[in-house]
Amino acid sequence: MKRILVVFAAVIFSVTLDAQDPSPAVPGVVYGNFSEKGSPVSVNDLEKKIGGDKYEGKVKGKVVEVCQAMGCWAKLQKEDGSIIMIKVKDHEFAMPKDIVGKTVIAEGEAKMKQTSVAQLKHYAEDAGKSKEEIEKIKEPKTEVLMTIKGVKVVE
Repeated sequence: MKRILVVFAAVIFSVTLDAQDPSPAVPGVVYGNFSEKGSPVSVNDLEKKIGGDKYEGKVKGKVVEVCQAMGCWAKLQKEDGSIIMIKVKDHEFAMPKDIVGKTVIAEGEAKMKQTSVAQLKHYAEDAGKSKEEIEKIKEPKTEVLMTIKGVKVVE
């Protein structure tokens, strides 16, 4: 009986830890696995670095949107107003909602990818968009998608 109670308590404890929000986004905080080696490229130069294949490394940019459901993706804005999507690999970590407006360095692999209408609508729902905004999404979009293993808040 004691073993069952101990196992039950351990399960409840781990579920409680998993449900907690990530720490606040302040300079120096790291989410996931982040290496201090290597210099980031600007979010504005990322597409050039991808070329016809992919780019592995770091990118620096300002977060303008984050998944409101799980913190599993964020959008970095380029100077021309367009965005780069960064997505946490396999939901290994979460970014906090207060990361919006912060400058970050994300580390991972970037590729050009066509995002389906269904996935675009899913992202819009996660972002808290209205039904009207979601219904306006009618076509897939070719965009840069960076699958990240870590992110560091720098500003």
